[in-house]
Amino acid sequence: MKKLLFSVTTALLLLSVFAVSAFAAAADDAKAYGQDQIRVLIKSANEDVEEKAKTNYGVRHDFNAKGFTTNVNQKQFDALQKNKNLEVSKVDKVSLEAKPGSSDARSLPSDQTPWGMEAIYNDNSIATTAGGDNIRVAVLDTGVANHVDLNSNVEQCKDFSQMRTSLEEGTCNDKNGHGTHVAGTVLADGGADGLGVYGVAPDAKLWAYKVLNDRGSGYSDDIANAIKMAADEGQANGVSVVISMSLGASSESTLISDAVTYANNNGALVVAAAGNSGPDANTIGYPGALADAVAVAALEDTQENGTYRVADFSSRGNPNTDGDYQIGRLDVEVSAPGAAIESTWYDGGYNTISGTSMATPHVSGLAAKIWAQNPGFTNTDLRTELQNRATANDILGGYGAASGDDYASGFGFPQVN
Repeated sequence: MKKLLFSVTTALLLLSVFAVSAFAAAADDAKAYGQDQIRVLIKSANEDVEEKAKTNYGVRHDFNAKGFTTNVNQKQFDALQKNKNLEVSKVDKVSLEAKPGSSDARSLPSDQTPWGMEAIYNDNSIATTAGGDNIRVAVLDTGVANHVDLNSNVEQCKDFSQMRTSLEEGTCNDKNGHGTHVAGTVLADGGADGLGVYGVAPDAKLWAYKVLNDRGSGYSDDIANAIKMAADEGQANGVSVVISMSLGASSESTLISDAVTYANNNGALVVAAAGNSGPDANTIGYPGALADAVAVAALEDTQENGTYRVADFSSRGNPNTDGDYQIGRLDVEVSAPGAAIESTWYDGGYNTISGTSMATPHVSGLAAKIWAQNPGFTNTDLRTELQNRATANDILGGYGAASGDDYASGFGFPQVN
């Protein structure tokens, strides 16, 4: 299926994160970091002019030919727009891909292997899960809280979301809950007390990258930087990396698109939420809509036509490419449990929420499990294996779902067994 593309200016992700550096000469006019700050991308055809702008405003992230990003106040932004030697644009934002709903927090899980685990393992009586050894899963989200079911698996903890700095090492605290929930579905291990919840690949290692603030909002430059860093860390350490992004925007950020392609070209598998704008066609958000990302739709625990059903809220792809078993822009690739998913929560307990955000980590965890079993796989081999498993488990339920490759469920639902 071929994906269409939303056009946008430099994107800010409501659920993504980037870091900033201090202002230099222009800092005299800057107010305290806060709501008055505007994230901008600055570039110039004149190298000397761009270097002077970097000196004056400071550099948060340098994207070479695309320019550099920084924070300015309204007065500075107005002045920059009048400078004919500079191209200045606001950086887009990205947001979480979770479906709003009532909170159902609790101190202990109602089920240690929730329905999503039973479904992806194709085992209604499963009591524990296993797998993912030596694979790293970089969860780019609102961070990860201190949680007994996750603590033993955290290997990296980075914060890209702070306004004053572009990166804080060793901290990734989540006061939103979304990131902690996603991480639990990937690799929760039941906790030292054995009373917690299990994720798909509890032996994998977690790279918790906080790219979204506690309101679930972030900037595309921060997210792009985190994607590239995850790929680079994998290369530097000789480990396989799955990058899991349960976030999105309705339009494309070229910064993020370039970073996803970079990660894909450097051996990482990128998995992203399809979005929650269904059931209309051509509603996939970015970065899920990119050809170099595996877009995941959400299933609900309801049987229809003998299979699980694609949730109405789940974004759909392009119906004109149904049946071609090809992935391009604006295509759903696979589907996984995403409605009423129970997982770890930021207060140390558990919560049940819905969204393609919840479907994405099921696939990220499955990818880690398969990769651990097949360490010789490239990221391309791994993606093909996910597609093959999905094709073997076609989804026929839900608006737009049909036999074979369709715009609602993609190739189908990949499973462990």
